[in-house]
Amino acid sequence: MKKCILFERRFLFLYVFIFSSLILGAKIKVVSLLGDNMVLQRNSEIKIWGKAVPNQKLNLKIGWIKEKICIAANGKGDWLIKVKTTEAGGPYTVSITSGKEKVLLQNILLGEVWLCSGQSNMEMPIAGFGDSPINGSTDALMSAANSNIRLFTVAKASMAEPQDTCNGSWLVASAESVSKFSAVGYYYARLLQQSLNVPVGMICSSWGGSRIEAWMKNDVITGFADAYKQTTQEKTLGHHRASRLYNGMIAPLVNYNIKGALWYQGESNIGNYQDYAALQAAMIKSWRTDFGVGEFPFYFVQIAPYWYNNSLATNSSLQREAQFNAMTLTPNSGMVTTVDIGEEKNIHPAEKATISKRLALWALSETYNVKGLPYKSPVYKSMQVKDSVAVLTFDNVVNGLTTFAKEVESFEVAGQDSVFYPAKLTISKKQANVYSPKVKVPVAVRYGFRNYVPTSVFLYNTAGLPVVPFRTDNWKK
Repeated sequence: MKKCILFERRFLFLYVFIFSSLILGAKIKVVSLLGDNMVLQRNSEIKIWGKAVPNQKLNLKIGWIKEKICIAANGKGDWLIKVKTTEAGGPYTVSITSGKEKVLLQNILLGEVWLCSGQSNMEMPIAGFGDSPINGSTDALMSAANSNIRLFTVAKASMAEPQDTCNGSWLVASAESVSKFSAVGYYYARLLQQSLNVPVGMICSSWGGSRIEAWMKNDVITGFADAYKQTTQEKTLGHHRASRLYNGMIAPLVNYNIKGALWYQGESNIGNYQDYAALQAAMIKSWRTDFGVGEFPFYFVQIAPYWYNNSLATNSSLQREAQFNAMTLTPNSGMVTTVDIGEEKNIHPAEKATISKRLALWALSETYNVKGLPYKSPVYKSMQVKDSVAVLTFDNVVNGLTTFAKEVESFEVAGQDSVFYPAKLTISKKQANVYSPKVKVPVAVRYGFRNYVPTSVFLYNTAGLPVVPFRTDNWKK
């Protein structure tokens, strides 16, 4: 009997020792997205979350709040707290303590937070890719140092199941950090920070060559039978597989309050352009639900002209058309066109600053209510035929149209036979007159509707925003 009691005491001592060791060795953890140098969305409700010992009590001291906050982890060790933020400012600290344990997050700013995502043209850093430069990159790096711009790049992760954390860290803008960050994301942040005079934080979650299906939640993409089947084949690459990038690179972000999102993707989906407008609209709706901050603004980039091994083909034009249709399907969204900055033999156009400027014009006008900025490209509205001339009218041409004294070569016109011929253009205030001596009675007009059309020969409004590529027909040919 004594041996039994002695054994029980030893077992109890061993249990207490192990449990005490676990407690002493326990670590309060926050997800990597919450770290030094981060920017949190101003004037909103943000979340702070992480891991601890099950039921562990935690004390939080948040720099812009006077009172100390006490919470406890749940039975699984998860903890999360919602906190109101104030007007832009900082730097602040956030400390999380429990007994002798302490996590300290420093140099935190309150400002504007944007997510940028997509494929290689969003991923492309200021330093450029091999044989693919970024115009003005050296000038950008010389003036990159700015403590009011913070950058977070989400490490690539293709996952079968949704993740609750990701790899990455917040960096203050400097020549070194900016050179490795998305050029579109950085140029956008710089314009926003200069215009609003508040801190700006950019989270870049992108993967070159990725399909849109990979960025969609599983229960959303399964609603598109053909797209789902196409992206769940055994040999499908990880960044093409349905929902894999959502699981690894978007799901870990949804607790982080954002102001809005930028999207530059579509090149990898020109083969199923018929589905793209509905796919993008469904993805946006799903992201908005998951982030839980309302119908946040979603601004995206129409893919640029590129040869695609056949400059006479139209697949990428049909994709651009689908992208425009996606905007009409999605409230609080906006699209910028890149028809005038494509490169025939390079799918990564160098003029990223122009793209970011057009995105920033949308955001400043629609999201931040800055008055007086032109931001919408001209959009085809209607066509009338007068003798042998097609007279086209457009929306978003307040002060008329211009070619900036260059001859536009990107119009084509067809008659009843559906054969298109190069067309001439004259401008009459807000109208474009298109004609060809080979077409007596115009039936259809196309503008920039090829995989690639020569640059510097485009039609603009007087604010310098190019007309969105279009066709007046719906012919399958």
